[in-house]
Amino acid sequence: MVSNPERRAALVDAGVEVLAREGARGLTFRAVDTEAGVPVGTASNYFTDRVDLLKQIDTRLHVRLAPDPDKLAELLTRPKDRSLVAAFMHDLMARATHDRTGYLALLEMRLEATRRPELRASYTRSVRADLDEGIRFHREAGLPGGDETVTVLYLAMLGLLLEHLTLPGALEGVLPEVQVPEGLVERIVETVVPVS
Repeated sequence: MVSNPERRAALVDAGVEVLAREGARGLTFRAVDTEAGVPVGTASNYFTDRVDLLKQIDTRLHVRLAPDPDKLAELLTRPKDRSLVAAFMHDLMARATHDRTGYLALLEMRLEATRRPELRASYTRSVRADLDEGIRFHREAGLPGGDETVTVLYLAMLGLLLEHLTLPGALEGVLPEVQVPEGLVERIVETVVPVS
């Protein structure tokens, strides 16, 4: 395997683009090479097989979609109440909307994990680690609600993100006078998170 971290990162990011646009079936080394603008055969020098590439895409997506530490620090200066939870959820929505390609690739990873047991185990661990980290963060930040609140919030936001990024018109007008997605984020938080 070739060791050029910058080239590897560029290939993984190209893989994210291909995965989001073409799905897992379109994720070939040739497609990644084309997307990255490198000679044909380059990706095969960096990844042992497609599963290796998918696992590295998984790792990269969790970095790309992670919250900005400075933004987290700024938000944590606010009172630890329901409005702060809403601010975190708005930040999540903004990050996913800003890197729509990354989030769509993450959804494609979920689908591919249902077809590939070798990917399913790895991807399940990374998704569960994210949920566990969210629960830990919520507890340590002293936010209202407990583990159940975070779990239900996670599930509700996952559904909102899925609909908003894949079929944005599906939610328009479902709740009259509620703006999509901002107003729906507020409704989710109001419904799930207790008043502190």
